[in-house]
Amino acid sequence: MKKVFYLNTCDTCRKILAQFDLTDWELREIKKQPITKEELEEMYKLTKSYETLFSRKSTQIKLRGLDVKSLGEKDFKELLLDHYTFLKRPVFMTDKEIFIGNDKKNVEELQKFFGVI
Repeated sequence: MKKVFYLNTCDTCRKILAQFDLTDWELREIKKQPITKEELEEMYKLTKSYETLFSRKSTQIKLRGLDVKSLGEKDFKELLLDHYTFLKRPVFMTDKEIFIGNDKKNVEELQKFFGVI
């Protein structure tokens, strides 16, 4: 399995994806094709945490008046399945590895994984 979950309207996602040869990867635009419960479970197996997958920058947090500090793993799971903006992006996932988000360290790990650096 080789999947990338991203948002097409996100310039950062497009910039990161453009760095790599993704010809044999399944590209999933999460607004058009939201993540499934099964895919979220696969991600959880690799991370052991729904909170790790959760984007604290989601506009939905403010719109829904959520207090992120008070949320538990079950809440993060439900929110991730409820709205695409709660997923940190992009997510690169294989059978054994997962790369989550756009922070510098994660992008460097991706570059090493793809052999670009």
